[in-house]
Amino acid sequence: MSGTRPPVDYIERTREQYAALGYPAYRWVSSTDAPPWTPLRKPLAQCHVGLVASGGVYVEGQVAFHYKDDTSFRIVDMETPTRHLRATHFAYDLADARSDANVVFPIDSLRALAAERVIGAVSRNAYTFMGGIYSSRKVKDLLAPALAERIVNDEVDLALLVPV
Repeated sequence: MSGTRPPVDYIERTREQYAALGYPAYRWVSSTDAPPWTPLRKPLAQCHVGLVASGGVYVEGQVAFHYKDDTSFRIVDMETPTRHLRATHFAYDLADARSDANVVFPIDSLRALAAERVIGAVSRNAYTFMGGIYSSRKVKDLLAPALAERIVNDEVDLALLVPV
């Protein structure tokens, strides 16, 4: 196809990005432990859907993410107008996300799916963090459990995970 861009070599790009930041060579995490499969207990049209995204999105007025191993997260009220969303991240070109946060945080799409009754409802809170955290231990021991606890407390039936 003419005019299409070649695929991005994310492994090489990540290695170069981390080297430029002075990190040691990026070590990819792999595991043979598959997460347990959990089928939905009710139809999608009745499900309460949560959103967790790693694109560094935050609401205007919140503190922006930092650039080195920031394991914090931000809570985004799903009624926040899209024009009040901001993005910061060290590992991807922010031009598109800053033009339309839905590129990395599909808030308008989820609201539309709820309005069309494709999904039952959107959770009141969405959660965002800045991906590219070098310490997999910090993600596993700190960030992931904190986000999982929030999602469980929000009583969502499923969560849409949006990686960057």
